[in-house]
Amino acid sequence: MKYLAYKNVKNRDELFVENVAISEIAAAVGTPFYCYSKKTLIENYQSFVDAFEYAKIADYKICYAIKANYNLHLVEILSSFGAGIDAVSAGEVFRAIKAKIDPKKIVFAGVGKTREEIDFALRNGVEEFSVESIAEMYLLNEVACSLNKKAKFSLRVNPNVDAKTIDKISTGRKGDKFGVDIEKAEEVYSQAAKLPGLQVYGIAMHIGSQITSIDPFKAAFAKLRDLCLTLRSNGHKIESLDFGGGIGILYKNENTLLLNDYAVLIKEVTKDLNVKITIAPGRAMVGNAGLLATKVIFLKETGVKNFAIIDAAMNDLMRPGLYGSYHEVLPVKKVIGTKVIYDLAGPVCESTDILAQSRELISPKPDDLLVFCSAGAYGSSMSNEYNCRPMIPEVLVDGDKFSVIRRRPSFEEMLHLEV
Repeated sequence: MKYLAYKNVKNRDELFVENVAISEIAAAVGTPFYCYSKKTLIENYQSFVDAFEYAKIADYKICYAIKANYNLHLVEILSSFGAGIDAVSAGEVFRAIKAKIDPKKIVFAGVGKTREEIDFALRNGVEEFSVESIAEMYLLNEVACSLNKKAKFSLRVNPNVDAKTIDKISTGRKGDKFGVDIEKAEEVYSQAAKLPGLQVYGIAMHIGSQITSIDPFKAAFAKLRDLCLTLRSNGHKIESLDFGGGIGILYKNENTLLLNDYAVLIKEVTKDLNVKITIAPGRAMVGNAGLLATKVIFLKETGVKNFAIIDAAMNDLMRPGLYGSYHEVLPVKKVIGTKVIYDLAGPVCESTDILAQSRELISPKPDDLLVFCSAGAYGSSMSNEYNCRPMIPEVLVDGDKFSVIRRRPSFEEMLHLEV
């Protein structure tokens, strides 16, 4: 997070988000909690705008991948700056519209849309659909016809490009469940052009997440360009290319790609195509705009290793248990002392509930506050109530003020759908 820094308070370095001390937030809302920097979120969005302006790209749409973090307040901030939304469920479409996103700026993607979800989206003004199978294409046509509407059809093609990222978040290889093999695209578009409920509109692609090199994008985007030219030669009117998302952020010591290079690549691929350009960044928008704050409950030594038992758990931050992912851990208050290696373990009754392994802590003690950095993406949105643990608060910092944008529910409120 750009605006995460230590400041000297009473001769001690203490961690602040923008101009608010994390310890102040902890005292007000309790731990654990998610905390976001409004300035970082806005600057992350603006960095994409600046990159596209640098590359002299005029006709583009930045559709935030809302699955990364769907808090209404964060989405509404992005909406105010002109963002669209890449949605993968009717619930995400609903949230986007509640957050004041223009439905015409929503692209409905996702590999398993139901009839009810398609109907909901069309009735609520969504026009663009990224279709991921032939069966879905026919279902979209059927629902659109029943509503006397015409859906804008883009086929998500699978280019068989390895994004060189974590296996579980790679989506553009032949063995992945997403999209349609690019070799079958001509046949699919030929069928789509005959369906009265569809308007052949564009082509979509997304090859994975947390991509830190430009090379996979080069390989995939070249195939997208070639397909566009082929389809046009077959008489199809291709007006839009959706390049998806996937740009990685810094978690540890990754080499991250430059947004200007990414935008220039898109410009080179499309300079003579006269198409509308859509991108769908998620992690790159909110990942480093958020952190997870927690406190130490107990210190536990075994004959093999040391554990710091913390009050955040795998149900609050699933990524380490799900992907083996790394989040930098920082103490809220710097101290001088002996460094000891600890695993940071949550209280959930699962061996998977280890949020960080083999980390150096300096003279830790119960009630010490820690933060997990770059937790704004796929932290809150993947959290759950496993072990009947309440969903944790979310806090937004704006300059020297903070506000709770999702409060912690009571135990009684956790039962509200069951009683």
